[in-house]
Amino acid sequence: MAEPGPAVRRKSCPDSVRKRRQALVVCSTVCSPVARKKLSSGGEGPAVEATCSNDSEEDMFGDYDSFYGNDSLLAQIDDTEYEHLQDRNKDIKADGELILGNLKSGIYQEKDNFSTSENMVILKADKADAFEMNKNDLLDSNQEPTESISDDLPSSQLLYFAKLNELSSGSRTSPLSEGKRKCKKSSDKIRSPLSFYPHDEHRNRPTDVSSHSNCALFKTDSLKDNLKSAMTGNAKAQTLQVSKTKQLKEAVLSEEICVARKTIESSSVDIGPFYGLPSKVKDLFRQFRGIETLYEWQHDCLMLESLQQRKNLIYSLPTSGGKTLVAEIIILQELLCRRKDVLMILPYVAIVQEKVRGLSSFGIELGFLVEEYAGSKGRFPPIKRRIKRSLYIATIEKGHGLVNSLIETKRIDDLGLVVVDELHMLGEGSRGAMLEITLAKILYSSKNTQIIGMSATLNNVGDLQKFLQAEYYTNNFRPVELKEYVKIGGTVYATDSKTESGFTFSRFLNFKYSSNLQKADPDHIVALVTEVIPKYSCLIFCPTKKNCENVASMVCKYLKKEFRAHREKEKQDLIKHLKNIGNGSICSVLKHTIPYGIAYHHSGLTNDERKSVEEAYSAGVLCLLACTATLAAGVNLPARRVILRAPYVANDFLKKNQYKQMIGRAGRAGIDSAGESILIVQEKDKHLAQRLVNSPLENCYSNLLLELTKGMHSLLLSLVGLKIAVTREEVNTFMCSTLLGVQQHLLSKEKSLSEVIKDGLEHLIEKGLLEGRMSEKNHNSKYTLTITPLGRATYKGSIDLAYCNLLYRELKKGLEGLVLESNLHLLYLTTPYDLTFSCNPDWMIYLRQFSQLSAAEQKVADILGVPESFITKKASGQAVKKELEEFWVYKALLTELTKQLTYCVKTELIPLMEVAGVLEARAKQLYNAGYKTLAHLANANPETLVRMIEHLSRRQARQIVSSAKMLLSEKAEALQEEVEELLKVPTDIPGT
Repeated sequence: MAEPGPAVRRKSCPDSVRKRRQALVVCSTVCSPVARKKLSSGGEGPAVEATCSNDSEEDMFGDYDSFYGNDSLLAQIDDTEYEHLQDRNKDIKADGELILGNLKSGIYQEKDNFSTSENMVILKADKADAFEMNKNDLLDSNQEPTESISDDLPSSQLLYFAKLNELSSGSRTSPLSEGKRKCKKSSDKIRSPLSFYPHDEHRNRPTDVSSHSNCALFKTDSLKDNLKSAMTGNAKAQTLQVSKTKQLKEAVLSEEICVARKTIESSSVDIGPFYGLPSKVKDLFRQFRGIETLYEWQHDCLMLESLQQRKNLIYSLPTSGGKTLVAEIIILQELLCRRKDVLMILPYVAIVQEKVRGLSSFGIELGFLVEEYAGSKGRFPPIKRRIKRSLYIATIEKGHGLVNSLIETKRIDDLGLVVVDELHMLGEGSRGAMLEITLAKILYSSKNTQIIGMSATLNNVGDLQKFLQAEYYTNNFRPVELKEYVKIGGTVYATDSKTESGFTFSRFLNFKYSSNLQKADPDHIVALVTEVIPKYSCLIFCPTKKNCENVASMVCKYLKKEFRAHREKEKQDLIKHLKNIGNGSICSVLKHTIPYGIAYHHSGLTNDERKSVEEAYSAGVLCLLACTATLAAGVNLPARRVILRAPYVANDFLKKNQYKQMIGRAGRAGIDSAGESILIVQEKDKHLAQRLVNSPLENCYSNLLLELTKGMHSLLLSLVGLKIAVTREEVNTFMCSTLLGVQQHLLSKEKSLSEVIKDGLEHLIEKGLLEGRMSEKNHNSKYTLTITPLGRATYKGSIDLAYCNLLYRELKKGLEGLVLESNLHLLYLTTPYDLTFSCNPDWMIYLRQFSQLSAAEQKVADILGVPESFITKKASGQAVKKELEEFWVYKALLTELTKQLTYCVKTELIPLMEVAGVLEARAKQLYNAGYKTLAHLANANPETLVRMIEHLSRRQARQIVSSAKMLLSEKAEALQEEVEELLKVPTDIPGT
């Protein structure tokens, strides 16, 4: 039942409280709903949710005092009403008077903080039971609202006033006033006996009611009936589901954000309690990260004049120095104070997912959206402007797609800030080329977007500064000292740049090896590991994924049984959890190694498995991870000791920046006093290791020319497609602002940058992706470049230009027929071109699997050019001239298949899997509990979820509900846009 309204009070309610509440009620009727919300919460009011549907006409007030059950009081009210209407000139004293105003609907006078009314009725009632109110009470309640007015006002009135405010939002004149003016034409003027006017001469005006009955708008029912109706409505009313404490907290946060925004936009040196951010942010860093204070360098960096002036910035510090925290504070300044969207670009999907998990709680607490653009859950924002700002966290590829979308929809200026982690990746292959393209487009298209780049490994900073038009900050700070060692044979050397060799003797390994162990572990990994685990943590970086698994298994084989007893129950719980994730199965290697506190970590793990392993390692349940190099690039898993299994990544010798990234994981701030790295080197590689340790960091060079189809040509195509540059001159101007343009002096002497651009454009025209024609409007006869339909499909689909013509031919061929009896044909069509080069099937196994296909599936293989005769010849080793042909995808047919392949779950679980924080096991729990759709989750009560779903924390429950609401809103927005597009009147209607 709804909380009693102002006309319904408990018998025990003190008179003083009653007076104060009555003052607040009248204030609420005087002020507009917007003003009342500002008084109560300092910001936007909470959504109203229906919780009561009582249709009974019985007395619903129980033991409460009410006018309904008091006949004597009702009689007094009737008498008072009658006397007042008979004697319109009678003076009525303020004490003991009941004011029930037909006030103007929701008009808020900013100067006086309350509205006046010309249609107010004052009725004298019994002093013991009537409301008491005077002008001073009203003014006091406006000046110092110590509690939420909305909490005391019945929900029915809140809804009523909200509706009135909605109706009157387009005008300063209320519907009541409008109706009154119309009524004046046929009746005498109607004046109130008393109103709250700012000037004395407006008080105690006579009221003429001679024509009251002639105007339906002002027809007054019996007061008793009005009271009954109001109280019944209050009892049935919807109840606000927001506590007073939460409203007050939101009010404080909103006010602090307002102050911070004004401060950060000014040139003031004092930027507030926490770098221009509300104190709430500082509390969240303490709560979720355990961060009490910032390092000195972090404070200095945040106070840089270049940042205050919103200039672009590059900053560089050793790994584990705390770079990310500075970036996060700058991000929050942009989201909360400047109210702009932010894009954070990270190198790997795993890092994106970790960062989303880390910042989603901040988003929920502070009212902005955190959206992942890493994989299947990445969604481009709807064209309509959001009310709330968004933090987009993306890989390099997805970040590029998002920027293209924003430029195409002319919303690039909504993007206030771009943060790039691992900026040195500009110099790494096709992904570096794509990152350069993305940043160049932002720099050229938006003069208001700030770019922040950070890295632990930078050398030729001058080129990067010129490219990004950025200031530079660097510091050698590291919270934990890092000691670097190199192990050659049984000897450990310390690195020392002062010596000629770069090494100085440190110690011999002290570990007794049996002959079997010596053969199994010639690099003495077991010896190095057992010096630190299980008391401390350890990471072993291995060249390949298979080597990770082998090392983990080998170490466990030679550990003592005592290792199994360390946190045994928690390790068994981890195994059970991994089994649940894997639908009852678990990798045999992990099943063997986890009891010893050891696991592997590489891309072969699913996202759910990787997250579980990382959490167990962070909690100390696992003390050793054998991992690949990707773990070094940003995943926050530090260790007491880091061991580099070999100075190789796959078959390539380590680069200096890769080496620095890996050893940078050593040393846990706040836990260890020092960190150690040990590089294991064979005698034959000793000279390479010396060069590695003593050499400077590699320079960062543009890859636009090295990766032509994914670099230079792709950029030229998208420049024309997005209309960033449509003439040769405009393209030349753009290219001069890229990193390649900055480094064009490094080009071969045979060709200049202008000639390289000319060759690229001609190549695109030859492939039918661009067209060049003379513009009639251009008096200088410059060539205007336009994009062809094939070219547009290529750049919008992010297709490698090396395959676009082949793709087109295969699409045309695919129209001849598509077998839909099974998913095999569609599955074949979804195979990316890039994978075919690394696919070397065992044809005997292929033939055996082929024989197990159904007749329909074998028919598919035959249509695709892989008949049984072809497979038989390949299996027998015979040469086959005809090569496998490539096909592509039809989106409408592949949507559901893509989802099934993405999530690998039953169809009914797919809607739940789209929600952030919901994995397969959790999706099954939710589905079995009755939460089967997005709508179920979006409207769920987090507390109910916690009770119904096993092992679900409140934070996770809130995140699930919040994510579901966001997804539902996006789907609704997309449908609304489709409706608007359908209803749009065509501009080319014949005859118009």
